Formats: sequence, C-alpha cells, structure tokens
Amino acid sequence: MADNTTVDIVVLGGGSGGYAAALRAAELNKSVVLVEKDKVGGTCLHRGCIPTKALLHAGEIADQARESAQFGVNATFEGIDMAGVHKYKDGVVDKNFKGLQGLIRSRGIQIVEGEGRLTGANQVTVGDTVYTGTNVILATGSYSRTLPGLELDGQRVIASEHALQLDHVPASAIILGGGVIGVEFASAWKSFGADVTIVEALPHLVPLEDEANSKLLERAFRRRGIGFKLNSRFQRVEHTESGVRVFLEGGDTLEAEVLLVAVGRGPVSANLGYEDAGIAIERGFVQVDEYLRTNVPGVYAVGDVVSMGPTPHPQLAHVGFGEGILVAEHIAGLPVVPIDYAGVPRITYSSPEVASVGLTEVQAVEKHGAEAIKTVTYDLSGNGRSSILQTKGAVKLVARVDGPVLGVHIVGDRVGELIAEAQLIYNWEALPSEVAQLIHPHPTQSEAIGEAHMLLAGKPLHVHE
Repeated sequence: MADNTTVDIVVLGGGSGGYAAALRAAELNKSVVLVEKDKVGGTCLHRGCIPTKALLHAGEIADQARESAQFGVNATFEGIDMAGVHKYKDGVVDKNFKGLQGLIRSRGIQIVEGEGRLTGANQVTVGDTVYTGTNVILATGSYSRTLPGLELDGQRVIASEHALQLDHVPASAIILGGGVIGVEFASAWKSFGADVTIVEALPHLVPLEDEANSKLLERAFRRRGIGFKLNSRFQRVEHTESGVRVFLEGGDTLEAEVLLVAVGRGPVSANLGYEDAGIAIERGFVQVDEYLRTNVPGVYAVGDVVSMGPTPHPQLAHVGFGEGILVAEHIAGLPVVPIDYAGVPRITYSSPEVASVGLTEVQAVEKHGAEAIKTVTYDLSGNGRSSILQTKGAVKLVARVDGPVLGVHIVGDRVGELIAEAQLIYNWEALPSEVAQLIHPHPTQSEAIGEAHMLLAGKPLHVHE
C-alpha cells in the first residue's frame, strides 16, 4: 500500500519556475513538496544559463589576454586549459547550488528526490509515495531538441549539455542553429581558438531579434572570423575519420571535428501522466491561460513546458522565476497581474552581447501601422565608455509617433547590464521626452540609453554622424 502525504502545494520539477514557486509559496505560509529527479536548479543552473555564461566569461578573459598589447599591457597568452576552465565553471555552479539548497531548507520546503508522475488531478506519485496537493504546479522544463534522422551521440554530434563537458577545445565546430544557444557557443569556442561555422535556416542570426540587432551581430561575427551560412537547411551528416561532414540543401558541405545541434528546446511532458489526468497538451506543451492555469482545476504549469496557444512563450529562466512567483501568489489569493511577455528582457551573451525588450520594429508596425511608428539608432561610437571598452554596436529605439517607447534593442559588449533600465522604460510606457530629461552617469554605457532618447525627443547631444 502506498504512503500518502498531503500538503497545500506539490511542485513537480525543481528548475527555475518550480523552485521559485516553492520559495514564494512557502513564504506565504503554504506547505510545499518539491519533487525533482536530478538537482534543484534544473537546466539553467546545472546545464544552461550559469555554466554557459561562465564559459563565455573565460572566453572574454582569453580575448583580453590576446589583445592586451593594444591597452599597453604586455601579457602572454599560452592557450586554454580546459580542466581549469571546468574547475572555475563547476565552482560557480556548485556555489549557487549549495546556496539554493540552503535557501529551500530554510523555508521548510520538503524536497523529494525521484521521478514524479501525475497520477491524478491533484496527485504526484514518486516511487511508492503519493503526494497530494490542494494545488499542483507542473514545472518539468525542457530538453535539447534535434532534427528527424539526426541522432546525438554525445561525442561528434552533440547538444549543449555535451558541449559544456568537452575536455578539450574542438579544433573546428559546425553549429546547427543560429539562435541564442548556437550564437553563444560560437562566441565562446571562437574565443577559445576554434574554427566555427553556424548554419541557420532563416535569413539572420538570432532571428527573433530586431533585424538591426541581427545585422550588427553578423557584422561583429565577421570581424571576429566566425563563419555563418544563412538561409541554409541541414540535409544529413556523415561521420568521418576526424569528425563529421554536414550536407546542406543545395549541395554545400562542411567538415568539422564536432557538430553542435542547437535547434531549440522541447517540452518535457511525455510519459508523466499529464494527458491521463486530463491536462490539455499541444505539441508536447502544457496549455495554460494568462494566470498559468491548466484546463484542470487546481493544476498550474510554469516555465519551458508551457504554451499559451498562438502567443509565443519565451523559454527563459527569468520568465520561469516570474511565473512561479505569480502562480504562488495566485494560489494564495493575492492580486496578481498577468505577465506581459514582450516586456521581459532578452539577452544573448555573445561577444558582442545582444539585449532587447519590447517590440521589434516589424512587430510594432504590424500592431500599430507604419505611419504610427518612429525609430532612431544611436551608434555606440559616440559613447565614451564604449570607446574605452573598444566595443562597437548601437541602441535602437522603436516608439509610437508622439507616444511611448515600444522597444529597445542594443548590441555591444556588456550591454546586457543596460536592459533593466530599458525594461522600466517599456513597462512604464515612458515617453522619449521623459527619459531624455534623466541625467545618466558619465562615463557609462548607460548614457547611450539617454542619448538615444534625447535623439528621439528631438534634442540630440553626442550624435555621431
């Protein structure tokens, strides 16, 4: 006979969305069981956001060492010690993991290690134990997709989780997919000294970004010697003595030591009892409303496993955090406001970085009409701090004529740190004239935000012609 534990909330999945929901619910005096088959923190902490950004930072250090002479610093670059890079990366992950474990324990949350399955509308079964919750939150995350007929072997044909564990820098790499994951690994591997080529089926890299941002990134990658083939579709792959040979539609072929498949992430929902419990599923994604409620009363879903029908749902760790908090507060009866997903910042941590919030120019025109939209671009060559950092890029604003700012799109080194201000500008529906009157500290790259708004408000200052 199975044991039965009853609590207020059972959370299935301990990634960003799941643990955020658990933490906030416990703070609101709810009893919580958090079920996780691997480690709390999920993909983001262990196989995604944190370790990849550690690799990218190591690559930035390598680039700085190579280029130190231009700053009057005589440094010697002797290559990449991948064992040392992994020690640094794993240390960052481990520190965050231990901190998260301590935080969860301090809130009185019961962590259940094991593979859970939804065995009723309000029940999750792990082994011989049934955990019953007044509410259940599904937060089972996502996995690395591949293409039909393209099998991941973890050695020559790999996904991002394999790439994070390579014990050496590949001499050459083909990256299938020019979205965030593909672009970030291309950037890191190039910094480590690899010969990299990206294959993207769409017309631009980071195709979900404003086209101006995509073009600036492509220009920067050309300068860095990162190759890419746009409007190119994968056909098949063959293993060779030294690596892989990739065949593209149209007859082109590429050869490299490894092929990184970065064509997106799919929902982890199969064989977990969702459909048996009556949960509406479409293409593997759990269908939810604006409050993250499924069609089954008392059952919510958050994070990468979620879809909202035709509305795009960004697969971002911070989206999971926000959704987890929203659901916990909704369950507790607090007033909550549905998330405006366009107002969530998006960052690609390549070199240079790509950061954005709000609508692209195309989206703004589709929504409001071309005659109602105005755009300006402020080149970072006019920004003192950017000159010090030796970075190129721009800030592009999309706004309504005589109305608020609808989108902020930035390319340049370290510009991800600027997007928080842009988030406030978009979400508070600020007018360009209102932002233009704010005094930004000098010399900082944040001045570029102010200068762009001054330009849009009709009173430009340091505008580079």
